[in-house]
Amino acid sequence: MSREILLLVDALAREKSVEKDIVFTALEMALASATKKRFQEEVDTRVLIDRTTGDYQSFRRWVVVPDDAVEDPARQISLNEALGHDAEIKLGDFYEKSLEPIEFGRIGAQAAKQVIFQKIRDAEREQTLNDFLERKDYMVTGTIKRMERGNAIIESGRIEAVLPRDQVIPKENLRIGDRVRAYLHKVDRVARGPQLLLSRISPEFLVRLFELEVPEIEENLLEIKMAARDPGSRAKIAVKSNDSRIDPIGTCVGMRGSRVQAVIGELSGERVDIILWSDDPATFVVNALAPAEISSIMVDEEKHSMDIVVDDDNLAQAIGRGGQNVRLASELTGWELNIMTEEESQTKNEEETSMICQLFVEKLDVDQEMAEILMSEGFSTLEEIAYVPINEMLEIESFDEQTVNELRNRARNILLTDAIVNEEKVEHMTGDLLSLDGMDVKIMHELAAKGINTQADLADLAADDLVEMTGIDIERANQLIIKAREPWFV
Repeated sequence: MSREILLLVDALAREKSVEKDIVFTALEMALASATKKRFQEEVDTRVLIDRTTGDYQSFRRWVVVPDDAVEDPARQISLNEALGHDAEIKLGDFYEKSLEPIEFGRIGAQAAKQVIFQKIRDAEREQTLNDFLERKDYMVTGTIKRMERGNAIIESGRIEAVLPRDQVIPKENLRIGDRVRAYLHKVDRVARGPQLLLSRISPEFLVRLFELEVPEIEENLLEIKMAARDPGSRAKIAVKSNDSRIDPIGTCVGMRGSRVQAVIGELSGERVDIILWSDDPATFVVNALAPAEISSIMVDEEKHSMDIVVDDDNLAQAIGRGGQNVRLASELTGWELNIMTEEESQTKNEEETSMICQLFVEKLDVDQEMAEILMSEGFSTLEEIAYVPINEMLEIESFDEQTVNELRNRARNILLTDAIVNEEKVEHMTGDLLSLDGMDVKIMHELAAKGINTQADLADLAADDLVEMTGIDIERANQLIIKAREPWFV
C-alpha cells in the first residue's frame, strides 16, 4: 500500500507539473477527511505520510483550552486533562491520539480524488500566477470570456483576470468576445476566482500604452515622469528627454500624430496633453497649464501650493471645463494650484500685507510706518526678524543698530512666550488625549495651539480639519479620529 501511494504521488506530480509535496499534502487531507467519517460527531483528524516510505499515520486531535472554556468536547480538551497525558503540553497546543490508519483502498475514492485534484488545481493556478508575475509584464491583453455582475472576466493565455465595472472607461460598452487590453492593478491571492484585478482608468495604463507606442521609452531615451487622468475625457503626461537630440513631445506625438492617436483610440477618444517635464516646480506648472498663458506665479513652499495669476482672457482656459484643466495639472505636478485674476491676486496680497503689518504692530509694539518698512524689506514672520543674520537687518537704511537689536529681542521674547503658553496647554491636556495611539508631542502642540485639548474635542473634528491643522496625512488623521470616537460606541 505504501508503494501504491508513492506511485500515485509521482504520477500526479508529473502529470500536473506540481511539486510532490503539494500532492502529498492533498492526499493527507483526503485521508484525514475519510478518517473523520468513522465518527458520528464532528472531530478533528490529521494524517501524516512519510515522504520517503509512503507509510502513513492517523491521529485524532483536540486543542488545549483553559479548564473552564471547553465548549466542544469533540474538538477541545481542558488543560488539566491534557496534562494528565502530556506533562509538557501548553494552552493552544494539540493533544493527539493515534488511530488505526484507514485502509487506502477502502477510501471513498471519489471524495479523495476531489480533494487531491482541488489542491492540485489551486497549486497550478498559483504557479501560473507566479510565472505571469515573474515576467513583470503588467499589461494584460485577452478576450472577454464572460460577464459577472457587470465585471468582465478576461482570458489571457492560461490566466483569468477580472476587469471590475468601476475600472472601465466611462461609456465603454464591453461585450463577451471583445478583445481587451488593461493594466494589472492589483493581485488578490485570497480570491477563489480570478486573482488578477485589471484597470483601464489608472494613470499607469496610459503610461504603458505610450511605452508600447514609443520605442524610445523602452530604450531609455525618453521618460514619462508623471501622468494624470480624467478617464474617458482628458489626460496629461509629463515627458522628459534623456537625449538632447530628441524632442520628447514630438516623439510621443509621432509622425502626423500616429503614436498619440493610437493611444487615444485605445482610450475611447480620451484627449491626451503631452507636457514637457521640468525639475523646476514653477516651470513645470506653467507647462502643465498650457495652452493658458500665465502672468505670474507665487510659490508657497510651506503649504506646497502656488497662486497662479492669469488675465481675464485666460482664466476660463486655465481652469478648464468644470475645473478639469487645473485639477489635472495639480495631480500631475503634485502642487495645490490656485487660479486667480490679477485683481484677485492684488486683493489677496493687500489682505496678507495688512495682516502681517497688523501682526508686527501688535506683537512688536511698533507703529504702522515701521511695520510697513519691515514688510517692504521682505520680512513676513516674527521668526525671520528674530533669527535672520543681524547684518541683513543693519542694511536697512531706516534702522540703526539699537533699533535692530530691540526688534530682534522683542521678536524672540514673543516667540519664547508663545512656546511657554503652548507647553502649558499641552500639560493641561487630559490624559485620555495624551494616551491615544498615534498621538505624538508635535501633533499635541499643534492641536493645543488650535484649542483642541481633550479627546472629545478631537472626536468632533473631521479628518480634513485635522490634516489642515497638523499637516499629517489623511490616513493617520482618520486613525486618530476613530480612536478618539471609540467611547461613542461603547
